[in-house]
Parts: sequence; C-alpha cells; structure tokens
Amino acid sequence: MNQPLTAIILAGGLGTRLRSAVPNLPKCMAPVAGKPFITHVVKYLQSQGVEHFIFSLGYLHHAFEDALRQMLPQQQYTVVIEDEPLGTGGAIQLACKHTRSKHVLITNGDTLFKANISKLIEMHQQHNATITLALKPMHQFDRYGVVAINEQHRITAFQEKQWYDEGLINGGIYYLTVNALLDLKLPEKFSFEKDFLETYYQQLDMYGCKQDAYFIDIGIPSDFERAQQELA
Repeated sequence: MNQPLTAIILAGGLGTRLRSAVPNLPKCMAPVAGKPFITHVVKYLQSQGVEHFIFSLGYLHHAFEDALRQMLPQQQYTVVIEDEPLGTGGAIQLACKHTRSKHVLITNGDTLFKANISKLIEMHQQHNATITLALKPMHQFDRYGVVAINEQHRITAFQEKQWYDEGLINGGIYYLTVNALLDLKLPEKFSFEKDFLETYYQQLDMYGCKQDAYFIDIGIPSDFERAQQELA
C-alpha cells in the first residue's frame, strides 16, 4: 500500500434504540468504559495501520468536535457532515468524494469488530475485488442476516434476518475500491446494504473474508451494558 490507509467511520446515525440509555448523545459518542465508544474504534483501527480517518457525521455532529480533537491531530482526520440523512450508502458515497485514496476501509462507529485488516486487504488485492467484507461467524441468532460465500470466498447470496443456528454475518467492515462505487452514479440517498451490496453482488466482484474476532455492536441497551465490562 503506497498511500496511507484511510478509514471512513460512519457515525451519523440517530441511535434510536439506545436513546433510553444515552438520551443526549449520538450513539457512537456513548461513554463505554470511561470514554466515547468511537475512541475504542479509532484506537483499534490505528493498531491495524490506519493513518487517516474520515468521520461521516450527521445527527448531533457538534458532540464529536472535542472528542476528535483530543483523539487525533488535525491533519489525521477529515469531517464530512450530512445536512440531511443520506442512508448508509449516501454517507459512504459522500465520504468517498473526500478522499484521494484508490481504496478505503469503511466501518461503523457503533460497532467494534477486531478483524485483521491486513488479511482483508490481502484478499481484496488477490481477487482484484470491488469490495471485500469482513464476515463474523455467529451461532444461534436472529438479529442479523447471513452472507453466503463459495470456496473462492466470492459472495453468492445475502439472506434475510431470521433465526439461524449458525452463519456468517456482515461485520460492518469493508475494504472498497472507491471508483467502483462512484462510477455507478447511485442516487444521493441510498442504503449501502440493500442498494449496493445486495443489488450488485452478482455483477461486481464482491468477496467475504471470514474472521472469528471480537465483535460488539452497541446498538441495543443490553450490548451497550456488556461493552462496559468487556472494554474496561
């Protein structure tokens, strides 16, 4: 990788399911083990070689300003603000227009998935992929849909949320070839999952990299409480 590794962190969500636990903050800024949750995400990504961050913000974006200044030197991050909610796809598309990198890492600011980023990038390069997803093996769940891959790790299906005994879930970490997304000229507002991944996986080269690493999504109060113990 000649260019410094850039990560887009999606942190513009409303966090409605967590509002009972954290009423006046964006979900990613919720305090976990004494610091904003997004700090845990940034520190982990730095340990994986990320040098520049693009924060995609929307709801209560002012709440991030001090935390970002304390976390990172100014030259190491860019802030992109949605004037109105653009959906996950619109947010990623807008953030991609603020990078010169050919490839970017993308992650959610309310999820910590300690995937091996070098392994993800290696698979992406090996297959000259459009996008490579970090997939987390899960057992006995109904909160997530399942991603099916073949022996070559190419994605063959996205399956709806329902009860599964086991399966691979989309862990919310992606390595994306930027122009492959921008060249599609998708609308300003769209869902990354539905309108890009699920719509184009048969036409574009999408791969899944299975990683059985630590995963927590603080989107619901019970997992928010669990994170307090596990990340202490």
